[in-house]
Amino acid sequence: MLVDTHTHLQFEAYAADRAAVVQRAVAAGVGRLVVIGCDLASSALAVELAAAWPGTVWAAVGVHPHEAASLDAAALTALRELAQRPGVVAIGECGLDWFRDRCPRPAQLAAFTAQQQLAVELGLPLVVHCREAHDDVYAALRAGNGFATRVVLHCYTTRPQTVARFVDAGCYVGTDGPLTYPRAEDAREVVRLVPRDRLLLETDCPFLAPQPYRGQRCEPAHLVAVNAALATVWGCDEAAAAAQTTANAAAFFGWE
Repeated sequence: MLVDTHTHLQFEAYAADRAAVVQRAVAAGVGRLVVIGCDLASSALAVELAAAWPGTVWAAVGVHPHEAASLDAAALTALRELAQRPGVVAIGECGLDWFRDRCPRPAQLAAFTAQQQLAVELGLPLVVHCREAHDDVYAALRAGNGFATRVVLHCYTTRPQTVARFVDAGCYVGTDGPLTYPRAEDAREVVRLVPRDRLLLETDCPFLAPQPYRGQRCEPAHLVAVNAALATVWGCDEAAAAAQTTANAAAFFGWE
């Protein structure tokens, strides 16, 4: 079995065929899917999908750095309530994005800190978005006590030179479609540097379709291609790569 640890199945891109997408994932051997929230509305939808496919679909609830200004006291209270619903296994995605800078940086930092504290309070792991902000994400996790819970750096495909300190702090690392791209050597170098028991597979669908599907809408069934690329980097067969990353996901999300 494979686990897609980062999907956005609640997005409009799946409105017409969401059930078929889940069915294709399961048929391809992707037996668990985690739907990641980006704001209160998408987090609530993630919780609804977890209720619709219990045991197959799970939810993470959080506020993306692009939406950080929306996380006022009332929104944080609502997020805390959502985080305690059945099927919720993480807080996120949250973090810092200095690449697009769609939200003022102080607001991003405040929202990131608040969600770190919520994750620690509730004993949930943290799904972190980091784009062109590696030093500041690390510093914010130190300052906000985020390292007190389990942390995954989602879609870590660049800056292999910075990954060691996150691993040393106990973080997991998510790898996805870019691992399959012919010119994405940084993504493969990250995978080589991360201990095998800290790697998680993800698609970030509908984004980042693997090489065989580039230009198409990504979906969880495409995780098979990411696993194949991982097996090549690790020098093992695909079944061994799948078994390791599935065990890693179970450890990260607290599944038996």
